[in-house]
Amino acid sequence: MHSSVPTVSVSELAAVLADDPTTPLIDVREPAEYAAGHAPSAVLIPMSVVPVRLADIPKDRPVYVICHSGGRSAQVVHWLNAQGYDTVNVDGGTAGWGGHGHPIVH
Repeated sequence: MHSSVPTVSVSELAAVLADDPTTPLIDVREPAEYAAGHAPSAVLIPMSVVPVRLADIPKDRPVYVICHSGGRSAQVVHWLNAQGYDTVNVDGGTAGWGGHGHPIVH
């Protein structure tokens, strides 16, 4: 895992979203994975299209990035932060989110 990327646990993410439900959350998995289940406020921007969807990612506030377990999202966070974004990896990903009893939308 990228030790240099800012990271939160799924519990920390849940607290952030409870405090501000408009906090941006980007799911970088593939469309079929997203359709199979995702965190309620997560917006799908697959890892492969992040570079061409930068206009869809807010640059004026922290953005949380989630995948299945935290590997792909860590790579995306590393890249986005190098581009000047304020992004945070969600350790444990969607699997951890659901595993901790947080809602999953299908």
